[in-house]
Amino acid sequence: MEDAASLTTPVLSVSGLWLSRGGQQILRGVDLQVERGERLALMGLSGGGKTTVLRTIVALDAFDAGKVLVDGVELRPGPLPRESRLRDLRRKVGIVFQLHHLFSHLTALENVVLAQVHALHVPHGLAEARARELLGSLGVLERAHALPGELSGGEAQRVAIARALATNPPLLLMDEPTASLDPARRGELGETLEGLTRAGRTLLLATHDDDFALDFATRVAILADGVVVEEGEPERVLRRPSHPATRALLQSQGKSLGSPQRKLAGGRKPSARSRFAVVKPKHKE
Repeated sequence: MEDAASLTTPVLSVSGLWLSRGGQQILRGVDLQVERGERLALMGLSGGGKTTVLRTIVALDAFDAGKVLVDGVELRPGPLPRESRLRDLRRKVGIVFQLHHLFSHLTALENVVLAQVHALHVPHGLAEARARELLGSLGVLERAHALPGELSGGEAQRVAIARALATNPPLLLMDEPTASLDPARRGELGETLEGLTRAGRTLLLATHDDDFALDFATRVAILADGVVVEEGEPERVLRRPSHPATRALLQSQGKSLGSPQRKLAGGRKPSARSRFAVVKPKHKE
C-alpha cells in the first residue's frame, strides 16, 4: 500500500535534462514534473525533442546531464544501465510508441503476455490471465488471437496500451497517440485515457495535436529549442499563448490566433471535443 508521502510527490520529475546526438544539442536543460493523476501533453513542433524526452524517461536513450526520477527510481547521466538493472524502472513506467512496435509474429495476447514474462518473470499462466483482463478492459479481447497485421490501427493501439500496462506501472507514456487515428477513434482514445487516470494512472503524451490536448489533457507543456518554454492549463496555453514558440506551433496547425471563436446556434461555442464526437459504427473495426 502506498504511503501518504508517495501519493503527494510527483510520479515523474525531470531536472536539467541535457542530451546531444551526433554533435547536435537536442535537449538543453528540460525541467518537467508530472503529478499523480495528470494527463500532461508535452507539445512542440516535429523534431523538437518530444520523443527524445520520452525515451530518456524509459532508459532507451542515455543523457548527458540532469536527473530523471520515476516514482522513486532515479536515472543519472552516462551510459545506460544493463537491462537486468532496470527491472524496478520497468515496473514504474510503460510506453506506447507511435508505430506501436508490436511483435509481428506474435498474437495480440502473446504480445501482452511477453511483456510480463520478459520484464518481470511472471509465471506464464498468471501473465496470460492478466493479459486477457487488460485486453478485455480495452475492448479488444475478441482480437486476442489475431496477429498485428490483422488488426486495425485503433485495435493495434489498444493492444499496445495493454502491453504497456501489463507490468502495472503508475506512469504511462504515449508518443503521438492520435497520429494514425480518424476523428471517431481519437475520441475513443481520449475516453480510454480518461478512464486510465480515473483508475489511478498518470499519463505523459507527446503530441502536436492541439485539439486533442484541449479536450483530454489536464495540463500542457510546450517544448522548444530543447527546453520547456510554457506550461499550464490547456485552455490558457493553447487559446492565449504567451510564448512565441507556442504561437508558432499553433500557426503550424493552421490556427488563426486572436480571431474570435466560431459560435454555434444560440451563441454556444464549440469545443474541440465536438470534432471527435462522431457517431460510432455499430460493428467493431
